[in-house]
Amino acid sequence: MRLTLEAAGYQVAEASNGNEGVNLYGDGSSWSAVVLDQRMPGMDGLETLRELKQQNADARVVMATAYASIELAVDAMKFGATDFVRKPMTPEVLRNAVAAVIVKNRAKAKEPQPLIQTITMNGFTILDDEESPPLDHSERRFVVTTPAGQKHDVLVEIDAEAVSFVERLTGRRLAPESSFWTAQARRLLSDFLWNERKVPPMRRLVLRSLDPDRLPVAARWKAEGIKGN
Repeated sequence: MRLTLEAAGYQVAEASNGNEGVNLYGDGSSWSAVVLDQRMPGMDGLETLRELKQQNADARVVMATAYASIELAVDAMKFGATDFVRKPMTPEVLRNAVAAVIVKNRAKAKEPQPLIQTITMNGFTILDDEESPPLDHSERRFVVTTPAGQKHDVLVEIDAEAVSFVERLTGRRLAPESSFWTAQARRLLSDFLWNERKVPPMRRLVLRSLDPDRLPVAARWKAEGIKGN
């Protein structure tokens, strides 16, 4: 990672654990960005992230891990991480993530930004497509921004079999317009970007099945409209 970033023109320093990294970072005035591993001796990545943010609220941090989950990414974003990349990563993914976190910080200084807009994974950002609402209750539309800044409209279709599967196993009818399926569509797209590191082919995905771990969530989900979360 150090050699990759140095080849791209960055000056890089290394720390072997969270405590060393926090001490090296100081008040953050000497650093443009931090690439932070999740699994380290002593403090893990989230603990180290909290310490860095206490020392400098504007710390620009890219989390890197081989043991990721959407939940971990959400926690990292809540604590102030800007991006979340998967190990092992290609040199291009690492360079893009570091370049993107610096660009985002400059944009943040120019205009107000919400505390947590969405999750960024491998440099890809997902936004709800508010300008093109779905024409069908079984569709969810998103805008994916690539590490290079290109925007793509992506459609996720909720397959009827997935709806029936949840109903059979939970005894609860969650119609395609339920916000439960909005959450699952966003999760499917996030998983694809995390695993494949590219925009879906034909800008389209189909949600045909559901992770069994999500069934308890489905059983508790309230009947809501398509705009709910």
